[in-house]
Amino acid sequence: MISVAEAQSLCLALATPMATEEVALADANGRVMVVPAATTRAQPPFRSAAMDGYAVRDAEVRIGASFTVVGESAAGHGWNQTLEAGQAVRIFTGAPVPEGADHVVIQEDILRDGDKITIQPNLGDGPNIRPLGVDFAADFTLSAPRRLKSADLALLAAMNVPTVTVSRKPRVAFLATGDELVMPGQTPTDDQIIASNVYALKAMVEDAGGEGIILPIAPDTEDGLRAAMTDLFQYDVAVTIGGASVGDYDLVGKIGGELGLNRSFYKIAMRPGKPLIAGDFQGRPYLGLPGNPVSAIVCGIMFLIPLVRKLQGLSDVLPETTPARLAADIGKNGPREHYERGTLKNGAVTAARSQDSSLLSILVQSNCLIVRPPNDPPRKAGEMVEVIAL
Repeated sequence: MISVAEAQSLCLALATPMATEEVALADANGRVMVVPAATTRAQPPFRSAAMDGYAVRDAEVRIGASFTVVGESAAGHGWNQTLEAGQAVRIFTGAPVPEGADHVVIQEDILRDGDKITIQPNLGDGPNIRPLGVDFAADFTLSAPRRLKSADLALLAAMNVPTVTVSRKPRVAFLATGDELVMPGQTPTDDQIIASNVYALKAMVEDAGGEGIILPIAPDTEDGLRAAMTDLFQYDVAVTIGGASVGDYDLVGKIGGELGLNRSFYKIAMRPGKPLIAGDFQGRPYLGLPGNPVSAIVCGIMFLIPLVRKLQGLSDVLPETTPARLAADIGKNGPREHYERGTLKNGAVTAARSQDSSLLSILVQSNCLIVRPPNDPPRKAGEMVEVIAL
């Protein structure tokens, strides 16, 4: 068995970045921009008022000073003359500051009588002007690669960028295997259970920017499994679930080899998720996930999602760990790296009452995985551990 870190490295080596495409900014949320975007002008493209008030010359600003209002500058409708001594221009937030003015006295500090204004004793600080390019300069570039979020889209729009170059979404096909499985909504026999893993994995892939496709369940026969696995060739990533162990009906490794699977590894020193296969399957990355629900989902977090991220051109793709304080004692760990379900609250983490890899209800009640190194000794409440947020 190999370590988790070695397995992650081998998995990521299978990924070749996807082709790119141009998409409209309105369709770019969650996509990975792979080419930097350059602005076409500074923002703001002129000096602008930070407050509603009156634009005047800073040298003339003092309590009791009076000015003649000679114009108005509003957003989208600037005053295009030059301000002279003793003059003021009514100005609104975001409007261009006219030439000759370098101070905006806010309207609360002004007494107006017709076209005359007088600065009142409650005069505040100034100058209440945003410089040209204070947000970004005319040569600003938004770096790539990056997954675009709402703030990125607003910035790109302000940069006057209507389209972006993004990675194509990886299409990840999921093939659950086993005669014991039926899909939700079907009627199982007394010997069958409902296929559940594929729905979590599909959602995880889509949250990571890919497209998940659930294929029909493959039977526990060589011919049936061979036909089903052949269907995986049309997708960017091939994922089977179950059938990766060593039982009489665990046929995935055998049939995969017949169809051209070049294994990178089989079995990892981790819990849950030991019976994991990875390799190149007819030119596409392949993962053979274990059938137990929690095992499949933890392997998805540790291996599949980093793979999907790298396919989109990202580099920082592995799950992030953060330190947390143990809220209660935990026992020693065995020889495999263990990802224990737990609950993190106010910086303290509590391990779940059971770590059985078949219990989805425990996973749902958890909000993190506690990372236990191989042969980690017992830990006392108050000691620090590393956790991965769920």
